[in-house]
Amino acid sequence: MKVRSLTRTAGALAVSALLAGPVVAADEIVRLATTTSTYNSGLLDYLLPKFEAEHPYQIQVIPVGTGKALRMGQDGDVDLVMTHAPDAERAFVEAGYGVNPLSVMYNDFVIVGPESDLADVAGSEDVAEAMADIANSDALFISRGDDSGTHKKELKLWEAAGVAVDFEGYRSVGQGMGKVLQMTNELQGYTLTDRGTWLAMQDKLDLALLVEGDERLFNPYQVILVNPERYDDLNAEGARALAQWLVSDEGQALIDDFRLNGQVLFHASAGEEVSAAQAVSEAAAQ
Repeated sequence: MKVRSLTRTAGALAVSALLAGPVVAADEIVRLATTTSTYNSGLLDYLLPKFEAEHPYQIQVIPVGTGKALRMGQDGDVDLVMTHAPDAERAFVEAGYGVNPLSVMYNDFVIVGPESDLADVAGSEDVAEAMADIANSDALFISRGDDSGTHKKELKLWEAAGVAVDFEGYRSVGQGMGKVLQMTNELQGYTLTDRGTWLAMQDKLDLALLVEGDERLFNPYQVILVNPERYDDLNAEGARALAQWLVSDEGQALIDDFRLNGQVLFHASAGEEVSAAQAVSEAAAQ
C-alpha cells in the first residue's frame, strides 16, 4: 500500500477546494475525476444532488480529459473515475490502478462544422473519408489536443483516414470540449465532439452537425474505482456507493430520463451488451 506524496495531495485538494461547497468531514467527501463532456452537458448537475440526498457523501467533481482523469486515479488523487476511452481504461485496470469497471452509459461522437461546409462532408456516413476530405480542403480543424477520450478517438480516426495531423489547417488547442466548440464556432472550422456536449451547446453556436452514424463513432462511458489497495487514504466506501448507484435501476433510469430541449443526451447501458452500430443508430435517431 502506498501513501500519496504531499505535493500530489495538496494539488488535488486545491483543485477540489475550488469546486467544493462548505467544508465537510473527509470521510464524507468522494473525489470523482470525470470527462468534461459529462460536466459540460449538465448531466452531473442533474444526477449528483439526487445521490447526495440519499447518501452521506458529498461528491467533488474534477472535470478533466480522460487521460488526466486516469493519471489522477493512477496517482491516488481521486477515489474513482468516469471516462470514455476503452483502450486507456483497460490499460488502467490491467496495470492494477483501477478495479471493478462498470459500464454506465453511451452516446456517440459527431463532426460539426460551418454551414458553408468547405470540405463538403455533410451527410457522409464514412467518418474516415470525411476526415480526409477536411484535411485536404483549406478548412480549419480544431483538435482538443488534451489526451481526452475525444482526442484519443480523433487520433484513431485520423489514422483510419491515413492522415498525419500536421496538415496546414490542423489546430491543437489543449482545451476541453466546451472551449473547443466555442473556438470552432469563432473560427468557423470543424471539430469532433461528443453528442451530449453538442446538444447542450448547439443553440449558442453557428455550426451544423455534418457527420454522424458511422459505428466507429461509438462513445461508451465507464466508472472505475481507484484500487484501494494501492493507497491508504481513498474513500473506497463512498466511491463504491456512487458507482453502484450509477448502475442501479434508479441511476440508470435518471440517465435515460435526462433531457435537454427534449433531446436525449446519454443512453444507460449497465449490464447490457450494446453493439457500436446499435449505439450510434440510437443516438442519431434522437
